[in-house]
Amino acid sequence: MKKKIILTALAVLALFGTAFAPAQVSVGSPAPGFTLPDAQGVSRSLSEFSGKVVILEWTNPDCPFVKKHYDSKNMQALQEKYIARGAVWLSICSSAPGKQGHYSAAEWNDILGRQGSRATALLLDPEGRAGLAYAAKTTPHMFVIDAEGTLVYDGAIDDQPSTRTDDIPGAKALLADAADAALAGQPVPVPKTAPYGCSVKY
Repeated sequence: MKKKIILTALAVLALFGTAFAPAQVSVGSPAPGFTLPDAQGVSRSLSEFSGKVVILEWTNPDCPFVKKHYDSKNMQALQEKYIARGAVWLSICSSAPGKQGHYSAAEWNDILGRQGSRATALLLDPEGRAGLAYAAKTTPHMFVIDAEGTLVYDGAIDDQPSTRTDDIPGAKALLADAADAALAGQPVPVPKTAPYGCSVKY
């Protein structure tokens, strides 16, 4: 009986370990598809943006690293710049219920208004399915998908892993370099970097 209980427990652990293990997504491979509700309650799928460069931003409004880029208006400026150039910008929150950064759609609409977000949409991923599909580790964690649907950048927004806004002007703009290359149909100069920020609150 004891052996049976142990085996059952191991089976349950294996099941949950598989369910929550990050995917092995890699630059140069097709970007994982997803369908998530936005803050307006509209279902949005990656496939609806086929043929466009898509920028994914994992976010958590309570994370000081996210606040750095929103309080300085750096994130909004990037959103506005690349949307004006024809890209799609999707902010995604994978914070689970009860964890830091988890908010209802109504609360998110208030947050987006205060932030002055210029993203195409804020997508809610409380079960973490999209986050795990991309192995999103931090907020922010940035990804760029080219017009063919290939993941061409995975990493940090820049090379200054701090919460200080005065570090932004002198930072190497890793995300911007990747987005510029993708929009020009050119290879991304540095396709993978180490993201920095708060851990995604799965």
